[in-house]
Amino acid sequence: MVTGAVLPVGGEVHVTLAKAGRTKVRYPATVVHDDGVHAVVRALWARPTARDFGFVRFEPGDVFTEHYWRDRWYAVKEVRAGDGTVKGWYCDVTRPAKIGPDGIAVEDLDLDLDLWQSADGATVLRLDEDEFAQSGIEHRDPAAAARARQSLDTLEDLARAGRLGTL
Repeated sequence: MVTGAVLPVGGEVHVTLAKAGRTKVRYPATVVHDDGVHAVVRALWARPTARDFGFVRFEPGDVFTEHYWRDRWYAVKEVRAGDGTVKGWYCDVTRPAKIGPDGIAVEDLDLDLDLWQSADGATVLRLDEDEFAQSGIEHRDPAAAARARQSLDTLEDLARAGRLGTL
């Protein structure tokens, strides 16, 4: 079990999502929970405009309750509309989060391998598997590729069992 400095509940931190060593997005979040392994923060949609993925639309006012682990290769984000209605859960396959006094840093693999579950549980989508297969990561870093596939399978199992909302 990996443990680290515990973030103070109610404190503000910054979440930094990086890919290939470059920051994709950085935004403020409020700490909801941290037990040294699993940290939970709450943040508003970090972009000034909406983004439509086809299966869900993220927009200003949406609230994300984000679960990060220091020892798991994924993050789970519950997404609610501004009125509190649950839209669903967006899950990122990433390296384990680095959590410290300055905030939470998460490194995507060379690609985005994700999972989406709708609020009613009827839709579970494995995303970007074609890009994963074409990325060459299985040859460059077979251990990371195996962890990524295992994590996506775990996330799908949690979604199909209706457990993403109970983390």
